[in-house]
Amino acid sequence: MNNQFTVTEFGIIVKGNENRQFDTYISLKESVFNDLKTFILQNKDKNTDEFLTITYKKNYGEVLQAKNYVGIIQMKNGVTIEILPKIYGKSKDLSVSDTRKLFLKMLKTLKDSPFKKFDLSNLKTDRMPLNEIFITMFLDELSVLIKRGLKSDYIETQKNLNVLKGKLKFKEHIKHNLIHKERFFVEFDEFIKDMAENRIIKSTLKELSKRSKSGKNLKNISEYSFVFDEISESKNIEKDFNACKSGRLMVDYENILLWCRVFLKNESFINFKGSNVAFALLYPMEKIFESYLTYKLKKSGKFSYVKAQDSRFFLVKEDLKKMFKLKPDIYAEKDDTIYLIDAKWKILDVNSPNYGISQGDMYQLLSYAKIYENNCKKHVKMALVYPKTDKFLEKVNFEYFDEKNVLLKIWPFELV
Repeated sequence: MNNQFTVTEFGIIVKGNENRQFDTYISLKESVFNDLKTFILQNKDKNTDEFLTITYKKNYGEVLQAKNYVGIIQMKNGVTIEILPKIYGKSKDLSVSDTRKLFLKMLKTLKDSPFKKFDLSNLKTDRMPLNEIFITMFLDELSVLIKRGLKSDYIETQKNLNVLKGKLKFKEHIKHNLIHKERFFVEFDEFIKDMAENRIIKSTLKELSKRSKSGKNLKNISEYSFVFDEISESKNIEKDFNACKSGRLMVDYENILLWCRVFLKNESFINFKGSNVAFALLYPMEKIFESYLTYKLKKSGKFSYVKAQDSRFFLVKEDLKKMFKLKPDIYAEKDDTIYLIDAKWKILDVNSPNYGISQGDMYQLLSYAKIYENNCKKHVKMALVYPKTDKFLEKVNFEYFDEKNVLLKIWPFELV
C-alpha cells in the first residue's frame, strides 16, 4: 500500500475513507488526519508562522491547508507527506517531478545546510519522495567517507588488564581485583574508532533503517552498518555533538554531521515536535527563494559585491543606544551604486490593486534607502523581486514622492 503523498503550497488535505492521492489534494483516513491535526496544534506558536492551517472548505468540511512551508512530514503510522513549492512554468504549472528537481536545486544554495554538496545529476527524483532523496544524499556522502576510511581518535578508556598501562585507578582496582592479583584496573588513552562523530553516524544509520521504505536505501544502510560494527551507538546525542571536532583533519565529516543533525534532531529553520510524528523537515519558501536569488545574483557577475542579510545599520537611536537593526534581504554593489533587494515569495498580479504589493514593503525599502545613502554616501537603487508568472511578466518602475524621486523596480524572476 502506498503511504507516500504529495501536495503543493496552499494545497489541501481532507478526511476520507482511505489514504489516497488526488491531482490537487490528499485524502487521509480520519485517524491519520487527526494525527496530523494534533501535530499542527502541538506546534502552534504565536511566534511561529503556521506551516499547515486548520480551516474549512465547501464540499470537504474541515481540511488541513499547506502554507508556504515546504519539505516532508513522516508520521509514526508510516504515512509520509511531501509538501512542494507552488512553481509556475512558462505555460502551466510544473509537474511534480520537475518541481521537486527545481526545489532541490534551490535547497543547494542554503547556507550552513547539508544540501550544498549533493549532485543532482546522480539522483533519480522522478518517483522518489523527498525523505528518500535526503536519505540517499546522506548515504552517498557516507559511502565516500567509508572509502576514505573512518577516523580514529585517542579516547579516555578504563579497562581491567593483565598489564599496567596508563594510570592505575586505585579504588576500582581494589574493588575488581581483590582476588585477581595479576590484573590492573587502569585508565589510558586508546586510539580507536569509537569516537563521538562515528557514534553519531551509527545512531543515524539505525534511525534511518526505521524510516526508509526504499529497497536500495535499506540495502546500503545495512551494508554501511557493518562498517560501524565495532562502534557503539550514541548514548547522549547532544553530548556527542558537542564533543565533535572540526578542522582540516575532520573535513570529510563536516557535511555528514550536518545530515546527522537533520535526521537525529530535525534541524532546519524551525525544530518541530509531535507525539504522532517521527520526522519533520520543513523550510519557509521565502527563505529558500531569498537564498536562491542571492546565489543567482552572485553567479551573474553583474555586481562587484553581493551579501545576504547585511546588518550594519540601525533605524533609530536613543541617546547612544542603537535600535531596530536594518536587514535587507540582499545588499549589492556596482561601481558607486548600492542595490537593496528584497526577495518576495508571492504571486503578483498586474491586474490587482497596487499589483498586490504590500504597502509596508514600500515604506520599508524607502527607509532603508535613506539610511544607507546617509551612511555610505553612495547612490542607492532598490528592487522588489517576485517569481515570474503569466500574471507578472514585465518589470515595473515606481518613483517615490520624495525630494530625490527615489526609484524602485519590481522585478519578475524566472525560476524555470
